[in-house]
Amino acid sequence: MTAHVPAELPPFGPGRHLLSVQQFDRESLHRLFDLADLVRPIAQRKSICTVLDGAVLGSLFFEPSTRTRLSFESAFLRLGGEVTTTTGFTFSSMAKGESIADTSRVVSGYSDALVVRHPDEGSVAEFAAASVVPVINAGDGAGEHPSQALLDFYTLRSELERRDKAVDGCTIAIVGDLKYGRTVHSLMKLLSLAEGVTFRMFSPPSLELPPEIAQYARARGHRVFDTDSVPDALTGADVVYATRVQRERMTEEVLANANVSGNLVNRQILAEAGASEIIIMHPLPRDSRLDSFDLSSDVDQLPGLSIFRQTDNGVLIRMAIFLTALGCSPDAVKATTKQRPWDATLRWP
Repeated sequence: MTAHVPAELPPFGPGRHLLSVQQFDRESLHRLFDLADLVRPIAQRKSICTVLDGAVLGSLFFEPSTRTRLSFESAFLRLGGEVTTTTGFTFSSMAKGESIADTSRVVSGYSDALVVRHPDEGSVAEFAAASVVPVINAGDGAGEHPSQALLDFYTLRSELERRDKAVDGCTIAIVGDLKYGRTVHSLMKLLSLAEGVTFRMFSPPSLELPPEIAQYARARGHRVFDTDSVPDALTGADVVYATRVQRERMTEEVLANANVSGNLVNRQILAEAGASEIIIMHPLPRDSRLDSFDLSSDVDQLPGLSIFRQTDNGVLIRMAIFLTALGCSPDAVKATTKQRPWDATLRWP
């Protein structure tokens, strides 16, 4: 039995673990976003930074991941640090029966920070309890995924600002697997720091949002509505946040009852709801197989598609997380940043 994230966690800051979005208030959230803005040229390779020269990241992914793992590792490398990495239980001493506590204490002794993903909810908190360096939660089962929520909030703010809107007062449709989709749980908690958000929810049977997540948002003055269909959820929304079905976390019985086939969101559904111009977000990866009940690739050319700007923003946010955890000030970043010495074609506009 794994321990769940402690109910009371200290605010995220220098030398502290990042286990939950509940470690942020509105002020600290915007400080992190300011740091992300500062490092954008570094993330885009317009300049290079050595502020973490000599620092070592231990990257421990006990659950399959490509995008999140590479995003974290790229973020640390772009700040001048070094990365040691392992993936899967097969290549870990836990396959020999070593405890989480022993693994954490040993590996943290080799590192200046740890990033951990684990399939069991609460396991990352166990790593943190035994670690001698800051631990960043990169996803723990169906629990939380705080860095994803942070980059989602950052992206949502940017996309709304492009349209002269704000997160305060926005309406967001969240559709798909709301039970096992940990990104939804973290995002709704984090968005509760805004004011007057309306959440319009749709999920298949057996995949409904856990009631405590809805209660958390409502207790902070937000509106949460369950809807009967995706078009209904999209009605009047500024943004749609679609999530894939987390089949790997479900029993065969739950999967059969959920009846997940066809398209979750495609051009036809958006048109039916009068939402062809809506901002489209997705935490990725999306399941592109036929009838996967996910975001269809036929929306990829729509003007509101933001999913790849989300992934780009993930590097910025994770750079800001490392800078905060390791106590690097904006002045230190500026002092260790210079123009890149090589000529390359920029990938960003």
